[in-house]
Amino acid sequence: MERYFVLVASLMLSALAASCEILDDDIDRHTSAIELRDMARMFSEIPIGLSHVKEVHSAVLNSSSNGYDEEYTMRHLFLSPGSGVGTQLEDSIQTRVGTGGNDLRDLIENYARGLMTKSSDATFSLRMDPETFLNELQNSDIQIYWPYSDRWDGETMPIITFDPEDDSSVVNEGYRLDLDESGRMIVEYVGEVDEQMAKDGNVWVLNRNNDAGVLSLEMLRRMDPDWGNPGGGSIVVRPQEVGTKADESLKSLLLKEFTMKRNYDPWFAGASEFFVKAGYVKNFTASTEAELRLYNPTVTDFMIVVKRSQLGIPQPFNAMLISDWSEQMTQCAFMIIEDDGGTMTEWKTTALVRVASKSYGVEISIPVNSRDDNVWRGQLSSAWLDANSNATAHFGDVDLIFEVVEY
Repeated sequence: MERYFVLVASLMLSALAASCEILDDDIDRHTSAIELRDMARMFSEIPIGLSHVKEVHSAVLNSSSNGYDEEYTMRHLFLSPGSGVGTQLEDSIQTRVGTGGNDLRDLIENYARGLMTKSSDATFSLRMDPETFLNELQNSDIQIYWPYSDRWDGETMPIITFDPEDDSSVVNEGYRLDLDESGRMIVEYVGEVDEQMAKDGNVWVLNRNNDAGVLSLEMLRRMDPDWGNPGGGSIVVRPQEVGTKADESLKSLLLKEFTMKRNYDPWFAGASEFFVKAGYVKNFTASTEAELRLYNPTVTDFMIVVKRSQLGIPQPFNAMLISDWSEQMTQCAFMIIEDDGGTMTEWKTTALVRVASKSYGVEISIPVNSRDDNVWRGQLSSAWLDANSNATAHFGDVDLIFEVVEY
């Protein structure tokens, strides 16, 4: 017999969910008067040298090691040159050792205070003074995205292009940078820049950031040792002591491996940011319907960034989805979305629990955005997970390997 029971208590997100789901209500970050096209042209006009390319490379590798895309935000560029997303910014501007006080931010500031105050032939025909422009740029969501940056040879100058911000473009114009014998920059206009050129590791894309405000799985691991080895090694999590019955076993559900089978966004927009969400009833041991009312549903929620170069390559994550799956919980809610923003909404679904030989559907509301790509959503039963532990399972355009561990 199956019955549906709506808990009267409000939805309680786990600590992980609280750190992942954010409401982006900073409208000014997405309504900037600064155009990405103008930004690309500006970077083709400032005197970029090899030291500045190394600065960007250091930043995108830092972002990548922190679990984000290969990105260098304008905020980090101005406040902590050479550092990536995930690095805590200081209140005061700092000088990065290695560029002799001549960082990209210095080139941009000199450009703004020079060309922007001169003739109308300057790149930026914006109706703002240099200080307003610099302040708006620093606080915008604009960034340098460097796809396939791990393939850079350490000396080739980049081609600079920008995100046309539509869902159909695969080619765009750009600027090829080079250095003459004296080290002075040479610029060549390129009519067509595509992803194949980017795969050489020498293309910068000016685009917009949408994940810097979210804690990545890697950052969560560092904050909480229970997430396991930061390098993606074996899970070392052990559930906390809970009030289960002496003869009742307790299981944990792990997401061991994640394989992306297709890219969800145009290459100009960057990596795919997946949010993995599991809704369940934590440490459920109710023996009566009255006790059922005492339990609140929980949502585990974290972001997984899969770079374009990782397409089709299994990625070990070893992330804990549910640490305390009791024998009385027979089904959890599970969802994977690829983040595309939009208005905050929710998916109303259920998790199934058993009390005195009767099944109850516990209602759960899982937050999503209106423009998110729905990769997969539904229920996972305890019996299916037990039968498919450590086996590859297909969920839309991703392959997953779960592991059920019993304690």
